[in-house]
Amino acid sequence: MIVYTGRLILHESLYFATREIGRLYETGRYLHNYALTYALGLAVAPYFNAEQVPRYAEQLAPLNERGIYVTPARGVKVEYTLATFKYANNAYHVEMEKGSRNTPSFGRAKELAVGSEFAFAVLSAREPLQLPHWIRLGLWRSKAALTWEMAEAKLDQARQARASLPLNPLDTDGDLLAFDLISMPPSSLVDHVLMRADWWTWERGGEKCQLPVRLKYAFA
Repeated sequence: MIVYTGRLILHESLYFATREIGRLYETGRYLHNYALTYALGLAVAPYFNAEQVPRYAEQLAPLNERGIYVTPARGVKVEYTLATFKYANNAYHVEMEKGSRNTPSFGRAKELAVGSEFAFAVLSAREPLQLPHWIRLGLWRSKAALTWEMAEAKLDQARQARASLPLNPLDTDGDLLAFDLISMPPSSLVDHVLMRADWWTWERGGEKCQLPVRLKYAFA
């Protein structure tokens, strides 16, 4: 198994709505593995969709046949910035009437700030990959830089251990014993996962890293 450990650094503030609290839209400190897979160009969605319906199974499942998988990313250095935006009225050519209430026409977005860093991994069972060094993410198509460290992972026997990176629980068949639940759409993630499984292990900067075997895109 070839493992590419990725380090992602934001060069523009990043926004996506993980949680909505009234008019505050908050971006979480994790990046979903679906979003990363699309951003890396490993899966492609059409620019125009007649229906706004996600087709994750159709677009991500082919990577299982190629033995390619992208983990979620954990924020290792995270800072935030607040941005205020105005709501737009998309009703054109209508007569404007005075409102009966003084309703605010703005919202606030809690965005991941420039310089925030994330760690994740890309696994490839059969082929070397040409991975990009710049990608765009989020609603504003924010720019992010990537650096990669490639390693050959070795198969380790079944044992109880903790995964080095966050996981999408839908994508693993291991026995999860303890974890932190990260609630975010389109499917919740888990971090600091203690589980019993077979493991892929590799060295990165003198540190032992490990991920469970048989990670693949799956859908509820």
